[in-house]
Amino acid sequence: MASTGSSRRTFITGAGAAATAGALSATGTLAAPAAAAPATPPNRRRVAVLGGGVAGLTAAHELAERGYAVTVYERRALGGKARSMDVPGSARGARRPLPAEHGFRFIPGIYHNLPDTMRRIPFPGNANGVWDNLVAPREMMFARAGGREDLRGPIPWPDHSPAELTPDELRRALTGILQSLVRLPPHETAYFVDRVLVFLTSCDERRNEVWEHTPWWDFVRAAQMSGEYQRILAVGITRNIVATKAEEASTRTVGTLGEAFVFNLLGRGADGPPDRILNLPTNEAWIDPWEAHLRSLGVEFRIGWTVREVQYGNGRVSGVIVLDPAGTRQTVTADHYVSALPVEHARRTWGAALRAADPMLGRCDELETDWMTGIQFYLTERAALVHGHLNCIDSPWSLTAIQQAEHWPSRNFPADYGDGSAVDCLSVDISEWDKPGILYGKTAKQCTREEVAREVWAQLKASLNDSGKTLLSDSALHSWFLDPGVDGLGTPNPTNQDELLIHPTGTFHNRPSAGTRIPNFFLSGDYVAVDIDLATMEGANASARAAVNSLLDRDGSKADRCTIQPLYRAPEVEPAKRHDLWRHRLGLRNVFDLG
Repeated sequence: MASTGSSRRTFITGAGAAATAGALSATGTLAAPAAAAPATPPNRRRVAVLGGGVAGLTAAHELAERGYAVTVYERRALGGKARSMDVPGSARGARRPLPAEHGFRFIPGIYHNLPDTMRRIPFPGNANGVWDNLVAPREMMFARAGGREDLRGPIPWPDHSPAELTPDELRRALTGILQSLVRLPPHETAYFVDRVLVFLTSCDERRNEVWEHTPWWDFVRAAQMSGEYQRILAVGITRNIVATKAEEASTRTVGTLGEAFVFNLLGRGADGPPDRILNLPTNEAWIDPWEAHLRSLGVEFRIGWTVREVQYGNGRVSGVIVLDPAGTRQTVTADHYVSALPVEHARRTWGAALRAADPMLGRCDELETDWMTGIQFYLTERAALVHGHLNCIDSPWSLTAIQQAEHWPSRNFPADYGDGSAVDCLSVDISEWDKPGILYGKTAKQCTREEVAREVWAQLKASLNDSGKTLLSDSALHSWFLDPGVDGLGTPNPTNQDELLIHPTGTFHNRPSAGTRIPNFFLSGDYVAVDIDLATMEGANASARAAVNSLLDRDGSKADRCTIQPLYRAPEVEPAKRHDLWRHRLGLRNVFDLG
């Protein structure tokens, strides 16, 4: 077996650190439990927010600004899947522990609601709060395996001028982008651009009634195209970005996201560059300042409290059964309740009576989740890879990655973190957990934690060391850290506490609204139906705003409603969509649809 680390001890150490973190997470001792909440002033309405991820923190933020007394109940740590975390036992002397995370943060310019919240979170020295901690990588890369040429491209920002969005200009711009980055045969490029134009000019009814039920694989006619076309434009887009399978993914979902990125690349409707990341580990740059700001607004936090059941009686939610950090069963009561748990956890807390009160809750059982989980490799030497994200397009486990140290200019990695010998963190997302790897011939779920780390390292090297240069060296591997939310790897029953909502055909119509038929119960999370049809932090943020607006309406509040900005719609394209509505209702194809 090829060596994938500086020593076997390195991998054992990494596995031990990850297991320790998992134990801490499971027992809810990552943070000390908060003291009992003080008595609420009689003139303030009380809201219990169930879950402290992006959705829950956004709901708490908006409610607290409007004078509500908010308590957030979170079983592990604030930030949810967006948080960063410390690698246990990795710090030496006065240094911080090595930073780890569920997966690297990606906050593109197509987001508007989340950036608005970030601007309202104070950060020392920043005029625009936490938002000023966003930085734009200069380039991206498709890393190819087997000696094929890597595809590297600059990201055209900030001097990019908006393009005209006529069909001819769109065709010209998209063809240029694809020819520069992907280098497919000209006829395949032309066909894919035509399919993009079909979607861009499709009316909403066609998107909802036809493209929602059409797999992306079929929409782009992948079966009739080359392996390169299939790998990059069918499988690559869906598996590496949307974390779902091309053969199953809804064209409505993939196309809506692609449309937003096309407009972003062309300088339209953007909050900023199409690729943005944080200039510090996530908790330092965002989550910790957010918590401090919410506490200053009076928000209370109960860390280590697990939601068990949302109780229903007399036409309302009457309370929530929780386990406190000691495991004692308690009942939480409030005037209103916002469920901000991920869907796979939230629906377990909805009993038969609650589901009967609103059948929409039952349809959430049809929503599907999958695994997309992060692993970090700490390096003793900087690897000359790419100044931004890289996509290992040929890797069996659909790996994407980014080197983080160069994007944290205020941090000296060896001086600030760990034992002083790690100079960089290569953060990797594993999107495919059910295909055999190249080292052991096993799926990621069948591998032990150490085997997962070795396999990912081997797949990275296969994509990056295949052109005559050794960009990733075994001798430079300091240690690794696999997300502790994953447990039971290598056993018949692997589990993942942080699964990701995926978007097979037809599932959009099972997504609930933020307001329910229960007058004091509201839903927030990236599974709630909002304009951005994707499991994202933006969707979580927008859904929380929608939940708060519904609560304010039910409460008869005179407070201003939360702004919810939809995805950008190019005015030049709207006439084509209106024309397509006429054709759709007559049973005709889109005018660009050549079959």
